[in-house]
Amino acid sequence: MTPPKHGPHPSASEVFEILVRQNGDMLTAFLRSLVKRSDLVDDLFQETMLIAWRRLDDYDRSRPFGPWLRGIAGNLVLAHRRQSGRDLLNCDPAILEGLEKCIRNFESTPADSFRDRLQQLRLCMDKLPERMRDVIDLGYGRGMLVREIAIAVDAGAEAVKKRIQRARQLLMDCLQLPGEAP
Repeated sequence: MTPPKHGPHPSASEVFEILVRQNGDMLTAFLRSLVKRSDLVDDLFQETMLIAWRRLDDYDRSRPFGPWLRGIAGNLVLAHRRQSGRDLLNCDPAILEGLEKCIRNFESTPADSFRDRLQQLRLCMDKLPERMRDVIDLGYGRGMLVREIAIAVDAGAEAVKKRIQRARQLLMDCLQLPGEAP
């Protein structure tokens, strides 16, 4: 009996496509946490992919692809911040470093995919009181500013800030992984 023949090694473009599929959702979430406008998120995502493709030979294959990709995206966000400063949320280098640390911790937990966690977040969002769910959706889902949310929900800006703060805490509590400290 002859051993099965394996096909040729995948091409660089096939490997790149697989890595992008595995890391694309996380990269989009990373960018959305830093950028207000969804069209700018899309632009930065595409630019990140172009740079990653051009620099694929620089990628150290012994290391995870996601952090390398987010490093490129983070540099693009910082460059955009220097150029215009608008349309960005918290994107100074310390915030980027903290966000990267959280994402790496997230990625290192076993048996969970990003899509699984996203589904868990949706379930947790459904558990929020409607007033909190609305401000989270308007702020994070639609990229509205606090003053715009306040007008939309007919509340004061401080009340909106408090709702967002409480909703974020409830979501963090709901998403708490077994074995992690509360």
